[in-house]
Amino acid sequence: MEDAEQAKSLVAVTNLREFFHDSMQTALRQQKVAVDDHTEHYVVNVLTQFARSDELYEQTPEGVRLKPLAHMLAEASEARSPQQRDGALRRLGDVSLFIAGFFAQSFARKLIDIDYHIAMGGRAYATLADSTRNTVRGQAFSAVFMELAQKFQRLVDVLNDVAEMSYTHTDRDILRQYEIWMKTGSPRAYNILRRLGVEPVLAVARNEH
Repeated sequence: MEDAEQAKSLVAVTNLREFFHDSMQTALRQQKVAVDDHTEHYVVNVLTQFARSDELYEQTPEGVRLKPLAHMLAEASEARSPQQRDGALRRLGDVSLFIAGFFAQSFARKLIDIDYHIAMGGRAYATLADSTRNTVRGQAFSAVFMELAQKFQRLVDVLNDVAEMSYTHTDRDILRQYEIWMKTGSPRAYNILRRLGVEPVLAVARNEH
């Protein structure tokens, strides 16, 4: 009986890209975030790519795992060509966006929190926007990278919605959502706190630091 109930709750997805596209549009409306069509298309491609674990995780001397962002940044700094540097920065930005967007709750007991991923990813995209602006091939992406950099935190909110559309928040989420709001100023976290009966006071919270 339990298996039958679980089967009823499953949603058949025949086209993963189409699923992410529709979910993104819904989340963008919910979060009141406007992005260029090219930027939306780029993010959908990132989600579709990293939905495959073999695209997200890498082979390292310690086994298959997610490479730390600091290592990705070092690879970009040590790249032997502008193309290699841009490729490393692009992966850094993409991975940061995906992890912050889909695994925000899992950072709760880790030393590196969501604000670190937002800062690293935003800077990677901003650097890419500058480095590709004056190249023929890169001009098409420069505006996309700049919008990703400028709206990184808001897009993380959007991806949080994509990841949690079937999730119901409870009182256990209050502390974690308050931490996210304090560290990133996330409007999404603020609204969740309001729905859970908590009234964050931004001026007081910020003056305490």
